[in-house]
Amino acid sequence: MAHRRVIQNYYNDINNLAEILTKLVSSYRLLIGGADELNKIALSKKSEVKDALKRADNLGDIIDEAIKVLDDASFSYMSYCKMKTEVMKCKLQIEYIETEIDEDLKLKD
Repeated sequence: MAHRRVIQNYYNDINNLAEILTKLVSSYRLLIGGADELNKIALSKKSEVKDALKRADNLGDIIDEAIKVLDDASFSYMSYCKMKTEVMKCKLQIEYIETEIDEDLKLKD
């Protein structure tokens, strides 16, 4: 069962990373929107707009890195799920499944 706990923690880490990514993307969108609004203000300085875009660009780099990490982690987790499925296929015997289906059908009659 300890192995199961490790995989569960790994899955939770992936979910946490996905939540962080969602929040980062939301912040990125707000930064871009803020830069756009700042650009539309006649009294704003060009340097202020550039600074706002630079902040959004820096956050975009962080988002790209988070996507790479999430992609790698997700691939590993999916590989685990595939292996587990293959082991289960080997362990399950068709007779047990047929018996289970037959019993369910008899109960419905």
